[in-house]
Amino acid sequence: MLRNSLFRIRTALMATALAAVPVLMGSCEEDDPDPMPMSIVDVASADARFSTLVDALEKADLVTTLDGTTNYTVFAPTNTAFANFLSANGFADLDAVPVDLLTNVLLNHVLDGTVRSGDLTEGYTSTLATEAEDGNNISLLVDLTSGVVLNGSTTVIEADLDAENGVIHAVDEVIALPTVVDLALDNDVFTSLVAALTRADLTPDYVATLSGDGPFTVFAPTNDAFQDLLDSEPTWTTLDDIPMATLEAVLNYHVIATGNILSSELNDGDMPATFGGSTLTINVGTGVSITDNNSNTYNVAVADVQGINGVVHAIDGVLLP
Repeated sequence: MLRNSLFRIRTALMATALAAVPVLMGSCEEDDPDPMPMSIVDVASADARFSTLVDALEKADLVTTLDGTTNYTVFAPTNTAFANFLSANGFADLDAVPVDLLTNVLLNHVLDGTVRSGDLTEGYTSTLATEAEDGNNISLLVDLTSGVVLNGSTTVIEADLDAENGVIHAVDEVIALPTVVDLALDNDVFTSLVAALTRADLTPDYVATLSGDGPFTVFAPTNDAFQDLLDSEPTWTTLDDIPMATLEAVLNYHVIATGNILSSELNDGDMPATFGGSTLTINVGTGVSITDNNSNTYNVAVADVQGINGVVHAIDGVLLP
């Protein structure tokens, strides 16, 4: 009888001890320190898709920047994207890319602050890349029509890879530094302008010229602006109907080849000389408008779209010299 009582007591004590074990283990787990925070570079380094990006950041001495406490958003090209970029630009490998060029290309993938995919907005934003004349930040076009597309062709393939100091969005292309020609090519509102600039019978090679060093300031008519021009002449149905000399004179009248002029640097009454030698008149009030030599006045609809060799201002009419 006594033996049975002792057995029951011992069994009860063992059960109580065993029941306490998970509680003790749980409390030990809760006391474990938090995992080490991962910076943007840490997150990229832990993902095999971004090994070339990490190598590029090291070569450009940008690791410290993206490891710091300042928050950034990085559009991160995959290894395949980098391989395509190197091949397309004639570089044998990453070491063949000049450091200053590589640095600016990489900064063209970085935005200030943490911008998750749900916070992106349609239109232009500024990257940390800069143009050479004044150090203005390069523009990046965000299109949310179908997913997230940047500069007309670069697609976000995985969004919102969170880091302690920002966020990474994986992309399928390296985002090249855009010229003023690229800025027109990237935006669907300028398809008529691109068609005009590339018309086969024109004497100047506008694409080659405007892809050069610059700096250029381009007043870029929208598609609607070109349609209004066609509607103004009954014999014109398409751009091909505009006489060659007329179209060349019109295109020349939309380019200032003497500087990278932001909207904030335009003054009321300014009369800058255009590529063709004629002048136009700047009007500054609540916004910026331009008066041509035929007394037509058109508004700057979108200002300060910055490229690597100049700036584009979208206008709602075609200027006539």
